[in-house]
Amino acid sequence: MRRRTAIVTAIAVLVAASGGALALGERSVSRPAATAQAAAPPVPVVAETIKSGNVPIYLVGIGYVQAYNTVIVRSQIQGQLTAIPFTEGQAVHQGDLLAQIDPRPYQAQLDQAIANRDRDQAQLANAEANLSRYLPLQAKGYATPQLVDTQKAQVEQLQAAVKSDEAVIEAAQVQLGYTRITAPINGVTGIRQIDVGNIIHPTDPNGLVVLTQLQPISVIFTLPEAELPEIQRQMAKGTLKVLAYSQDNTIELDQGTLALVDNQILQTSGSVRLKANFPNAAHRLWPGELVDVRLLLETRQDGLTVAATAVQQGPKATYVYAIKPDGTVERRTVKVGQTWDGRALIDSGVKPGEQVVVDGQSRLQDGTRVAVLNGSAAEDFARDSAEQAEIP
Repeated sequence: MRRRTAIVTAIAVLVAASGGALALGERSVSRPAATAQAAAPPVPVVAETIKSGNVPIYLVGIGYVQAYNTVIVRSQIQGQLTAIPFTEGQAVHQGDLLAQIDPRPYQAQLDQAIANRDRDQAQLANAEANLSRYLPLQAKGYATPQLVDTQKAQVEQLQAAVKSDEAVIEAAQVQLGYTRITAPINGVTGIRQIDVGNIIHPTDPNGLVVLTQLQPISVIFTLPEAELPEIQRQMAKGTLKVLAYSQDNTIELDQGTLALVDNQILQTSGSVRLKANFPNAAHRLWPGELVDVRLLLETRQDGLTVAATAVQQGPKATYVYAIKPDGTVERRTVKVGQTWDGRALIDSGVKPGEQVVVDGQSRLQDGTRVAVLNGSAAEDFARDSAEQAEIP
């Protein structure tokens, strides 16, 4: 506050000195009212020149991060856990071993099925040998047709038994394979739900662990339904870029692309849901996280920008104070296209190269003379304004 007082006092002293010198040179003591107004000290302000350049046009919404795939890893058989080789929070790949169930009961079932098949195969070989002996005897009249038919039926029965044994073996091998619980997808493991030595069941509600895919990842966000026609128009031109930011809108988390627009409007909120996909190579997007989302519609060529603090809200319209060549200000109505990162895109009302006031507007009106502060004086002025704004 002392810095602002010093700045104002210095300007007042300069003006007063010039006014005193003028008074000594004049014979008449009286002055017109206009002369007295012109001699009023200029108001110190901070100004900025309107800049022209390429300006990205964003639609801003709030979204939440959604994993591409989330799997509750469950056992498909019952058994005792003998090993859990993964670590909680570990990144795993599809097929990596997550847990081992005691395989001995299932190995015994497989061995028994193999033994039954071998037995039936031996009986089948014997039956086929007998049939091959009966056929020549039948041709010579030494074997009856009934005996040959019975032997053929026995061979077919044993062939079917062998096929059944093969199916039992295949089922037993599948069950044995289930003793190795592996990762069904690439992802990151969560909190382990069961410990080594416990009996795991297919019906366990929490399973062994939750596995979440983080690369790539999606963000679901909403925008007003009024923006839908423009979004569809820009989508027809090509893929739209989407940026994800932290909730305080200060950290860019990742860049992705718009995947789809939902097929219906949310009637309760008058908004439309959109889905964007992100590579998430650095794992900065986390499932369930709330993020600020910026949908890049287009890049406007030669857009006019200025600090957002220059734009003031009037009762009927927004405006800025433009500084004229004679050092006075003019209240100028403007149309703001968008505001982002402390900058305002001005659609109309100003021209490139014009100076507008960005701090100190509270004492201004049309025709007010101003003294534009620069360098450290402007920084001190802005700091004092910020401090005053914080005082309740």
